[in-house]
Amino acid sequence: MPNDFNHAVIEEFRANAGRVGGWFEGARLLLLTTTGTRTRAPHTTPLGYLPDGGQRMLVIASAGGSPKHPQWYHNLLADPLVTVEDGVFTYQARAEVLTGDDRDRAFARAVQADPGWAEYERQAGRRLPVVALSPLPAPPTPPPGPPGAALTAVHDAFRRELALIRQEVAAAGPTVGAQLRVNCLSLCEGLRGHHEREDAGMFPWLAAHRPDLAEVLARLDAEHQAMAALLDELRTVLATPTVDREVLRDEVERLTDQVQAHLAYEEEHLVPILNAG
Repeated sequence: MPNDFNHAVIEEFRANAGRVGGWFEGARLLLLTTTGTRTRAPHTTPLGYLPDGGQRMLVIASAGGSPKHPQWYHNLLADPLVTVEDGVFTYQARAEVLTGDDRDRAFARAVQADPGWAEYERQAGRRLPVVALSPLPAPPTPPPGPPGAALTAVHDAFRRELALIRQEVAAAGPTVGAQLRVNCLSLCEGLRGHHEREDAGMFPWLAAHRPDLAEVLARLDAEHQAMAALLDELRTVLATPTVDREVLRDEVERLTDQVQAHLAYEEEHLVPILNAG
């Protein structure tokens, strides 16, 4: 991709909390910053990614089917410490090039979800590297602005992921592919972690400083428990050897309805308070 195209995508990504149009519209996209092998200067590239369970993500060094590996891949081979921007948070991650069966299984999942990856590999005439990005334990950098705006940005990321998964379930065949299972499980883990952090941090702080929110916080706590049960049910469905698409669709729709209502209620009652400091 030409550098001017990359620059435009990067600017749009950063200005719109990870949302872009054109070539990447509707795609799972991140910004990967590596360190130049010769210049030691930061080198940022927009890349599509695949969820890989939990917080780990996979990127594929396709370079649009070019016969040469992209520069960002050479950079991370020399220095695997990278920076990832996901549209909400910015954090340090360690890049690991998958090898052997791990690489083959991951690439097969990618091809099953999007045959375009196989076409890129055919065009390139090389074995496309698959790279895992694992966040380091250090806390990520939150988005700029007041806390309420940051909370809304996190919620919007979940809304986008739910919309993507609903589309993927609708487009799936009679049985559910491996990558779609991973996408759903990654969403489950993300929602669980987000709710646990709210339960351990934001909600107790608000309870101590705003006793008038007792009823609101009690409802949010009850909704967290209800959604935890739904997430467990979704995990059970995904754990079966063959997942029926219609069963998964019903579970995802049920979860989506509850999550959407929960996020809207939380934002209505908490965002103005958080933004006011």
